[in-house]
Amino acid sequence: MDKQGCQQPHPRPGPDPQELTRREFVQNTSMAASASALLASMTATAEEATPDDINLAIIGPGSQGRNLILNSVKTPGIRYKALCDIWPYHQNYAKNYLKAYKHSVNVYSDYREMLAQEKDLDAVIVATPDWLHAEHTIACLKAGLHVYCEKEMSNTIEGAKSMVVAARESGKLLQIGHQRRSNIRYHHAIKLITKDKVLGQMNHFSGQWNRAKRLEFGWPKDEPLDEETLKKFGYDTMDRFRNWRWYRKFSGGPIADLGSHQVDVFSWFLEANPKAVLASGGTDYYKKSEWYDNILAIYEYEKEYGMVRGAYQVLNTTSHGGFYETFMGDQGSMVISEDTRKGFFFKEVGAKSREWEEQSETFDKMDKKAFELKIGETLTPDGKKDPKGQQLLAESQKKPHQLHLENFFSAVRNGTPLSCPAEVGFETAVSVLRVNEAVEEQQKYFFKPEEFKV
Repeated sequence: MDKQGCQQPHPRPGPDPQELTRREFVQNTSMAASASALLASMTATAEEATPDDINLAIIGPGSQGRNLILNSVKTPGIRYKALCDIWPYHQNYAKNYLKAYKHSVNVYSDYREMLAQEKDLDAVIVATPDWLHAEHTIACLKAGLHVYCEKEMSNTIEGAKSMVVAARESGKLLQIGHQRRSNIRYHHAIKLITKDKVLGQMNHFSGQWNRAKRLEFGWPKDEPLDEETLKKFGYDTMDRFRNWRWYRKFSGGPIADLGSHQVDVFSWFLEANPKAVLASGGTDYYKKSEWYDNILAIYEYEKEYGMVRGAYQVLNTTSHGGFYETFMGDQGSMVISEDTRKGFFFKEVGAKSREWEEQSETFDKMDKKAFELKIGETLTPDGKKDPKGQQLLAESQKKPHQLHLENFFSAVRNGTPLSCPAEVGFETAVSVLRVNEAVEEQQKYFFKPEEFKV
């Protein structure tokens, strides 16, 4: 089966009246990221690349697929050769967009025909609905192609596991679209936490993704798919095709749609998989939806010094607070987000002083010292700007999906490490999808270590 619906865009949150204003933070700090290894794996300059050295196709150029096209089309050495979608509306939009960037593509409705006809492809982007990720990804891997697959890896653990097996058997690369893994801001934060120990002993964390009241996705009334085509590709109505995230057959629910990005970050920063999760959710607002419209979860992670507990929520009726993650320790706390307006470190009173504090003014607020997280502020010993820091600054200003795609292309071209290989994506899928069981059974779910292994 083949198809692509549209992922709902993630709007930038509005100002949070409870969020501390920027004047309450130091505007210039000298904390610098040591992400040069990541930077090298992402960057392929025009001098290093040659025209058309990666021939690319995309399956599913809906809203998220278009976002990936937008973030990859200007990359040196990338050439789109084909696109596939069952809906002519998506086909025409993507084809015309690519044409504007001088990418001439062949258009297909069935991915199997595309794989049979296109013999010079190197890689494929899979941006179809979650329930088709395993099918499309495995077919591309078996065809000898590298794959960038959007998250959630699959809407079932079995599907995600089959993708890991296929990647291993094919010997091809499989990048999962948890793009924070390639975000230099997040690598900066990890360096501060794990190497500089700015939080001390991390004991708690929290996160949220609150999104304003959603609207149903419609379609041009003169361009619906006919019933035969819908049925052929697994859909019974145009509504279910367009609003697939609301239905259990096609998605993993809100915890997979939004929450997987941030649950992935929790495990990444804590360098562990969760031990247990307790969750509650319900269809309290959108009576039409098969999936719950809100989810509240408490995760537990076991570290060598004890248990680390954190709360996470997804709300689909309010944008209050937007999206971010917070990590809290006995020496300080840190707020981090893809939203570049949210990146702060709060120092506890009496916490150890750092070298970079001496190079910038501090602001004492609510018995804490707070610093805005910045990239590329470090000075060389002679007081000049550090060139490496300036390069990191330039990279950090790229779009998050662009950085993740560049990491994938560099891995294909140069063999550099993937930021989110199949095994990592699988661990996140297990951490996320088991939450749905905790909600259904109304009891705490205890993970087994073997669940995270393939």
